[in-house]
Amino acid sequence: MAKKAPRRTAERILEVTLDLFNRFGEPNVSTTLISAEMNISPGNLYYHYPAKEELVNSLFGRYERSLSELLAAADNVRNVEDAWFFLHTLFELIWQHRFLYRDLNDLLSRNRKLETQFQAVLKNKARAIRAMLDGMNRHGSADIDSREAEPMATSMVVVLTYWLSFEYVRDPRHALEPASAQAALLRGAHHVLHLLVPYLRADQRAHLLGLAGAYTAGGQQARHDKDDRETTSGQVGSVPAAG
Repeated sequence: MAKKAPRRTAERILEVTLDLFNRFGEPNVSTTLISAEMNISPGNLYYHYPAKEELVNSLFGRYERSLSELLAAADNVRNVEDAWFFLHTLFELIWQHRFLYRDLNDLLSRNRKLETQFQAVLKNKARAIRAMLDGMNRHGSADIDSREAEPMATSMVVVLTYWLSFEYVRDPRHALEPASAQAALLRGAHHVLHLLVPYLRADQRAHLLGLAGAYTAGGQQARHDKDDRETTSGQVGSVPAAG
């Protein structure tokens, strides 16, 4: 059996950098830390990416390409079920690049290229959300006046963009850890879609509330499991040593 070709160093650098940025925040990760994490020399890292800004721009480029592909699917949204899946998938992509949203204001203040490109991202998100709303209108899932569609799309983009910041403020030590991902993504998708409740047809409103109920039950179970783990950990940690 032929062996897989080793991944190119530049690609591996981006993967490790993305993980470190997501875990610790971009401002707290130096190129020295990245090279140490990869067990390569700083010179090797510099050969591929002469500045940390280039790492940020390369990661943003990957995110932007994936986002463009995903946003194109907004044209196929017809009902609450489609919208739920679309928004949850969008939040998953945002989560995979959460360092961008965690440190967004700081990043934009230091990176002119990112500042310009992120404005385009916001416009593309708003365009896709508007397409989603139009599709739900056309298929009879919602009844949104054309004069309300634009501000509604903007409100949804605001929640999409700053939801993880809200999660972080609520629980700075745990909110952006992988163990918190599923609950955070479900909460985000639920709150974005909940903005539509007044405009949904009766059956679609009932379906959304059903999805929200399933999310709530799952979130409560996850909290119970977390409490149980913490209680067990505390008990183990408090067992006195044998005399």
